[in-house]
Amino acid sequence: MARVAVALSCTAEQRAELMALARSRTEEVRLVERAKIVLACLEGKRNDAVGRELGVRPNTVGLWRKRFAAAGLAGLRDRARPGKTPKYGAALRLRVLRQLELPPPKGLASWDGASLAAALGASDDAVWRLLRREGVQLRRRRSWCVSTDPQFATKAADIIGLYLNPPETALVLSVDEKPTIQALERASGYVLTSSGKIVHGLKSTYKRHGTVNLFAALEVATGVIRAKTTQTKKRVDFQAFMTDLVAEQPPDREIHVILDNLSTHKKNDPWLAAHPNVTFHFTPTSASWLNQVEIWFGIFSRKAWPEPALPASRNWSRQSATSLKSTTETPHPSSGASARSTVPNYEILSLTYAIRH
Repeated sequence: MARVAVALSCTAEQRAELMALARSRTEEVRLVERAKIVLACLEGKRNDAVGRELGVRPNTVGLWRKRFAAAGLAGLRDRARPGKTPKYGAALRLRVLRQLELPPPKGLASWDGASLAAALGASDDAVWRLLRREGVQLRRRRSWCVSTDPQFATKAADIIGLYLNPPETALVLSVDEKPTIQALERASGYVLTSSGKIVHGLKSTYKRHGTVNLFAALEVATGVIRAKTTQTKKRVDFQAFMTDLVAEQPPDREIHVILDNLSTHKKNDPWLAAHPNVTFHFTPTSASWLNQVEIWFGIFSRKAWPEPALPASRNWSRQSATSLKSTTETPHPSSGASARSTVPNYEILSLTYAIRH
């Protein structure tokens, strides 16, 4: 007994879509052919007649007739296929990440794609694909410093409190030093490169003329910097710098000094006893970034230390005094702070982030 083909019917919208697909010049050829098959079947033609008309086999016509009857236009699309069985499953991800925690092979400072692949018995391509997918950068390095001070919150709150709400009429100073600054002499200037770009060039060779130490004190309320260069950074140098700072203030004015935990900043009890109006506040260990003068040191190093071509370290000291004046000609506190809360605007956000996190 002859088999009877499945009868087809469609809505006006489906027919319009089928006709657009059959006339399309941009769709896949196989989809265009399937649309033509269905349109011919909708006209009531037999499978063998449609096959002869379109140059396909009758069983192909029967397949797409059934698929359209069961799923409509969606049935003309290819079904999802399992594809090739992956050679490396999800377990490779755990193996790679676990291997990265182990020491690299002897003779290598760190893992690379080839050494990882060799250690795991996998292909280089599979390892690199996984590393890219996981966002692992084998050659990119970042350093970090986490304070383990058990009194971190208390010390940080004390310092930030001085920034945001200092005592009335008190002077708040952020003090630190930049040690062993090299006084280098080398030729420099703007040069035209082979690519046509003009860059600031430095000669590869230089003369070394010793080192100097720079003490700096940032007046938090005004942004004024007071600095002094010395040949050493011993405790006696620090005390001499502090004595100079205190001498500029009335003897009864309260002075709060923010310092990091450098050894020269500690064990200054005799000096503090001689200056009872001065109080030292120390940042938590490994958290000297709370000291605002560190921000100024960064600005000063970028603007005033471009590999100075100076004949001696004493000339560097004179040059640094000139640079100091030029970088602090217009000191100002934060414009958004109150009269008592005068934190420089470049630091207020990072301080707030640090204490909240």
